[in-house]
Amino acid sequence: MSAEPTRSRENTRARLLEAAAEVFAEVGIGGTSVEAICERAGFTRGAFYSNFETKDQLFLELSDSAGRRQLERVRQRISELEQDPTFAEDDDFDSLLRVLDTLGATRDDMILMAESEIRAMRDEAFGAALLKQNERFIAEVTAIVEQVVQVRRLTLRVDATTAARLMMAAWESTARASAIARTPQEERNRACHETVVTVAQALIA
Repeated sequence: MSAEPTRSRENTRARLLEAAAEVFAEVGIGGTSVEAICERAGFTRGAFYSNFETKDQLFLELSDSAGRRQLERVRQRISELEQDPTFAEDDDFDSLLRVLDTLGATRDDMILMAESEIRAMRDEAFGAALLKQNERFIAEVTAIVEQVVQVRRLTLRVDATTAARLMMAAWESTARASAIARTPQEERNRACHETVVTVAQALIA
């Protein structure tokens, strides 16, 4: 099989995801139709259904992709810092802040997160799928926490999974409040980082 059809399909899928993110953020999941996504992307309903079975499937893939991009940025940051001799000289606050300085979420990201939670509470099947996705995300964050603990030779007061859940809850709470307040993105990211670091410091024995 030629690589061209595969590449074209990947481009179509990516554009549909991008268009869906825009429309979801503007009018919410419930207010978004497949037709609206297709119109924004410039494709037909046939193109949509050749890539996704349902709108919910598209949304779950969208949220999963966003989370994975954030995790990959953090992993890359850890890898870079491990090669930086000054990293070993940081105190715990500075080292954690340097690891987390790649984390960030746009206001649209926070709207999509809130929309997904509302839909999950109303729709049992969607809720089950979102919970499963969130558990995978926490498992990956836990692995990152364990890596930072090992690199920095830290001791946690709780297990790594609990630490991951507490830090992510703190990050989400601060990000959500900042999005509601229309805080500029740079300030919002800094506030999120500092909140997570404060929680992490409380968890370090």
